[in-house]
Amino acid sequence: MRVILDTNVLLGALISPLGPPDVIYRAWLAGRFDLVTSTAQLDELRRVSRYPKLKSILPAHRVGTMVNNMQRAVVLGALPPLPDGINVNDPNDAFLLAMALAGEADYLVTADRRAGLLQRGSAGRALIVTPATFCAKVL
Repeated sequence: MRVILDTNVLLGALISPLGPPDVIYRAWLAGRFDLVTSTAQLDELRRVSRYPKLKSILPAHRVGTMVNNMQRAVVLGALPPLPDGINVNDPNDAFLLAMALAGEADYLVTADRRAGLLQRGSAGRALIVTPATFCAKVL
């Protein structure tokens, strides 16, 4: 099973131990599924973790450890543009849909209820679900 974790889920795993995002991240570390990421997402994770409000609660070494761990995932390089007819409410989320399609993911897990990904429901064969739903259905 191939899974994409939105950057907000990855950050949630670092911020709130034992919450659904952390449970999912630990399940990946334990080999329960294949994580699909991309160089674009790794760059976003590094960049966002330096925002002042996050930098104060996320030690750089924890973010660095996560990024290093994610190098063992399926890391996609340059992502193809989205096919015609696939639109996103938030252009910053386009890379997640591109990852879902290019990485042939089964799930895209996101905690962002405002960006429109959850309302979409799927991208290619990937179901788009919340961390809690993923934990209940899969883990």
